[in-house]
Amino acid sequence: MYAIIETGGKQIRVEAGQAIYIEKLNAEQGDTVTFDKVLFVGGDDVKVGSPLVDGATVTAKVEKQGRAKKLVVFKYKAKKNYRRKQGHRQPYTKVVIDTINA
Repeated sequence: MYAIIETGGKQIRVEAGQAIYIEKLNAEQGDTVTFDKVLFVGGDDVKVGSPLVDGATVTAKVEKQGRAKKLVVFKYKAKKNYRRKQGHRQPYTKVVIDTINA
């Protein structure tokens, strides 16, 4: 069984036992989070939401909070002596999917 959930403005396909990296959540390590925005539940019996599946939830456990590798943002304009270098590290939350309740 799998589900498509929406979190952090993105849609993610998840299965039980899968570890995923999502946009940062306000939860501590070891907490349990519940995703209510379930768009689709697949498997033996398919449930399609319009836009959400009624009563469907996905529970997950927060494994860790972190920040991704640094990206270099470099702006440059030719022949104008304009150069700007900036770094960015996107925060994330790693969660492990426990159950899909449909």
